[in-house]
Amino acid sequence: MVFNPHSGKGRGARFVEPVLAALAPAPSLEHALTTAPGDEARLTEAALARGFRKIVAVGGDGTWSNVGNAILRSGLPASLGLVPGGTGCDLAKSLGIPGRDIGACARIILGGHTRAIDVGRIEDHYFLNIAGFGYDVAVIEDSWSVGYLEGAPLYLYCALRQIGSFRGFPVDLEADGAPLGRQELLMLILANARVFGGGFQIAPRAELEDGRLDAMAFRNMGVFARLGIMARLLRGTHEQSREVTATRARSFRLRFDRPPTYETDGEWNRAKGADIQVDTVPRALPILVPGP
Repeated sequence: MVFNPHSGKGRGARFVEPVLAALAPAPSLEHALTTAPGDEARLTEAALARGFRKIVAVGGDGTWSNVGNAILRSGLPASLGLVPGGTGCDLAKSLGIPGRDIGACARIILGGHTRAIDVGRIEDHYFLNIAGFGYDVAVIEDSWSVGYLEGAPLYLYCALRQIGSFRGFPVDLEADGAPLGRQELLMLILANARVFGGGFQIAPRAELEDGRLDAMAFRNMGVFARLGIMARLLRGTHEQSREVTATRARSFRLRFDRPPTYETDGEWNRAKGADIQVDTVPRALPILVPGP
């Protein structure tokens, strides 16, 4: 078990004892706590090298993504268990894993039922939930300075703070090799799952096992139009707007004017170049999920 005690603005530290107690029936149970960025991957690699094939990550989307990346890079047939203890915990929502029920999460993990999900690959790493460019990255950067909220209220508050100040960005898009043209966007989300930002239904039709990503492109627009789109996003009806284009494909190519910043599963990144390839890796990662 890998615990991130810093997830959820420190809330993850309170999960250690109750989660260990709930999973006490598991054979050969060991755990470790992260102390610095990158520890999730290091601890997972060490556990895999010692023969463990079930890794449980307690934290949020970033923690799960870092552990999942270590499993995927290893090439070993290991499964990932999720215990929500972070800020967003969006992947769990798409998989039917309860957010505030440690006992239920333990039963899922002990039950051993797995579901092999697709993952996205961007530059030299993978993402399990989404990759995002533009407005959502500005919201994440803003959230670093807000210490009194978490989850959906935190992201909604920061989204409102950024609604008038974010300027948008140009990008040339390709989907499965077909050009989609140069676009002026507010936000671009490449979704593997349906939920992001603490509970927003960003890609209502996304499927975790279809071998494709759902690109949600939000055209750049004025402040009042942005507010309208945000209201639609809260209800999950934004696909009906002329300001939003949805494209489903196995791969995407993005050409920016300069290397952009972007997020993968809530983790901030600076791109190595201005030309970025994003691919789907079908059914690459077994996740422990509720049984049928």
